Amino acid sequence: QVQLVESGGGLVQAGGSLRLSCAASGRTFSSYTMAWFRQAPGKEREFVAAISWSGTSTYYADSVKGRFTISRDNIKNTVYLQMNSLKPEDTAVYYCAAGDTYYRDSGSTGYAYWGQGTQVTVSA
Repeated sequence: QVQLVESGGGLVQAGGSLRLSCAASGRTFSSYTMAWFRQAPGKEREFVAAISWSGTSTYYADSVKGRFTISRDNIKNTVYLQMNSLKPEDTAVYYCAAGDTYYRDSGSTGYAYWGQGTQVTVSA
């Protein structure tokens, strides 16, 4: 069992940066693939980025590649999402997820554990 709590969301101007954090509880954090998803108003939840259990492999949605970086610290049981060059279309609730799945799994069904989400709003 893993509990996930996101933080770091907020309001930022276009071109700015934010770093999201996701703190996990549970002794098995280091064995899970971790991912970030997001959901904008009126849209379906979409995959953003994922990282393997070891942190050595990452996978990104095309829409964020080159701007966002996912990382993890298995000592602190925390996964991060560094978001640079933010755009208004990045506005969404961002969710952290954990799953016993391949790091290139971009489907939400592969992740069994979810946080409550943190709002990111990018103004033009």
